[in-house]
Amino acid sequence: MKSTPVLGLDIGGSSSRARLSAGGRVLGEAEGPGANVAALSPGVAERRLTALLGELGSVHPIACCAGAAGAEVPEARVRLEQLLQRLLPRCRVEVVHDTRLVLAAAGFATGIALIAGTGSVAYGRDHRGRESRAGGWGWLLGDDGSAAWLAREAAREVLRRADAGESLGSLGEAFMVAARARGGAELTGRLHSLREPRRWAALAHVVFDTAADDAGSKVLIASAADGLAGLVERVRSALSFKGPVVLAGGLILNHAELEAAVRRRLGRGTVRLEEPPVAGAVRLAESALSSR
Repeated sequence: MKSTPVLGLDIGGSSSRARLSAGGRVLGEAEGPGANVAALSPGVAERRLTALLGELGSVHPIACCAGAAGAEVPEARVRLEQLLQRLLPRCRVEVVHDTRLVLAAAGFATGIALIAGTGSVAYGRDHRGRESRAGGWGWLLGDDGSAAWLAREAAREVLRRADAGESLGSLGEAFMVAARARGGAELTGRLHSLREPRRWAALAHVVFDTAADDAGSKVLIASAADGLAGLVERVRSALSFKGPVVLAGGLILNHAELEAAVRRRLGRGTVRLEEPPVAGAVRLAESALSSR
């Protein structure tokens, strides 16, 4: 059983990753753009996942676990399962929400995973097997503290300054450059043309780049930390459970100021995810095989 090839997929909003493994040995890996089945058209998601698997060459896993952003939407989950079953014939496919991958990748059976990347969500599992999730509503409805949220809130602050006739400050000037806009009206038009959350998320870096000399940027980072810590607290309350908190996602792991602010709010017992989430997908696929 240990030498049987299994496939792990981490399908996010900004990027996706695949890992083929057998007996603890990585046979191949591939990366590609995000393929959130709840946020993208079926055709776009299928093309991206087909290309991702194609990078692995001839893939014949016996089991696949896909952790996917958007998997909490029943229709999207079924659509992804059917797509993967077509792409991976004779393979046992399991689709889970991408938060499940974080605890598995960190080696924890229980705890709380906090993901802050393109989107944001917290997921917890206690010693009795009870689960709870907070956030993960998607970039149009929530995802507080995420990269897409941070870019949107920064844009709102820049447009507020423009409407009030105030100086745009370093945040506004840098945001205009990043969005390739020359004023408030043009910025509004350009932002409304961004149809994918990953394109919004790509603008979030401006907030961190200008935090040293724009008070508004510091306020935005603090607000993001409040939102992320709030997700964890909602899971803690639902489960009446503390447990370790595993931080994951490109936004929080790549921006020390935000990570430090979240840690201050959550207290001790907070750790960084050191392995990529796709490693958790592989472990879940192996577990599914062993439980047959």
